[in-house]
Amino acid sequence: MAHSNPSDQELKQLLADATTIAVVGASSNPEKSSYGIMQKLQQAGYCVIPVNPRETEVLGERAYPSLRDIPGRVDIVDVFRRAEDTPPIADEAVAIGAKALWLQTGIANEDAAARAAKSGLMVVMDACIGTLHTLLRVPVKLGSVKSEV
Repeated sequence: MAHSNPSDQELKQLLADATTIAVVGASSNPEKSSYGIMQKLQQAGYCVIPVNPRETEVLGERAYPSLRDIPGRVDIVDVFRRAEDTPPIADEAVAIGAKALWLQTGIANEDAAARAAKSGLMVVMDACIGTLHTLLRVPVKLGSVKSEV
């Protein structure tokens, strides 16, 4: 059975409850969509942690080579990688105890979705976290949070 994304209400609740979002595939290049979305999430008050082995820092936040290298808790794993690269990312999201695996617009992988969902993660595919944050009118968190990890 094909994956279907959670309801708008479930997504709004996830985004309202989350405090920390890891952005897998984050880039320090302002022309990349991951940069713009990470910036939007920071402005919305989330602690945003870039994950990319080729970056040391993105938007003032220390970058980590993998999800497993992040020392703190992560609520949402937001993925900017090719669909075929997502199953191992789903496994890492499960291993670190994330609440959700979010594959950005244009990214869908049923295997990754099944792996994450089997372990109780909420799974969102082919949807922009930044756009939905705005469309669902998720309140901005008071006082932007700088990563402490």
